[in-house]
Amino acid sequence: MTTAFEKVLVIIPTYNEKDNITIICDRLRKAVDTADILIVDDNSPDNTGELADRMADADPHIHAMHRTAKNGLGAAYLAGFHCGLERGYDVLVEMDADGSHQPEQLPRLLAALEDADMVKGSRYVPGGSVVNWPKSRELLSRGGSLWTRLMIGIPVHDITGGYNAFRAETLRVIMDGITSVGYNFQVDLTWHVQQAGLKVVEVPITFVERERGESKMSGGIVVEALAKTTAWGLSYRVKQFVEWVSGLFRK
Repeated sequence: MTTAFEKVLVIIPTYNEKDNITIICDRLRKAVDTADILIVDDNSPDNTGELADRMADADPHIHAMHRTAKNGLGAAYLAGFHCGLERGYDVLVEMDADGSHQPEQLPRLLAALEDADMVKGSRYVPGGSVVNWPKSRELLSRGGSLWTRLMIGIPVHDITGGYNAFRAETLRVIMDGITSVGYNFQVDLTWHVQQAGLKVVEVPITFVERERGESKMSGGIVVEALAKTTAWGLSYRVKQFVEWVSGLFRK
């Protein structure tokens, strides 16, 4: 599949993903054969990084970046974004290594990006779905997205979703303001795109729970993300109230 964009870079952070990374890259190369792949490995003890090097040696579309420690998903993506922007890519994409983000659905994200600044693959818009999740986890995810929408006023249904595509210009505008490094990173990105007055579009995806390896998600991560979002939301709502009161006195 070819795209309207000349240079597309798909960034895939890894930590102990040796059982998944070859499979996901093979699928991605078939789905969008013009795209390049950057594997950002956080010094995986299972030698994912060494495997990424071998893949890069065998395929000029695959590149490997090695970080010295597991410093968070957001930090890995930011390193990948900086690398992609320095190398002149037109589009940068976030994708999980475990197959939950299906490479075969990337063409619909890239098509939507022709008329947007950021495209989110969404589990929670019509046509979107989640496969192999227990109901409790889906309710937690949906509730987190709803809470975030209410707190910070973002009209996005799947704000915590991590299957995202950006125009390079979008990242150049927002990256200096991104402070999150954990799973709240996805909310941070979407918040800053909206605050910059740029266009966010959601397209439906089918999210498939991983079949191999261990999930990096935990209850502590969710609590941390909700706490930070609540703090943002309170600050945002206070600012709105102050501006409203100031407007009354100016009349």
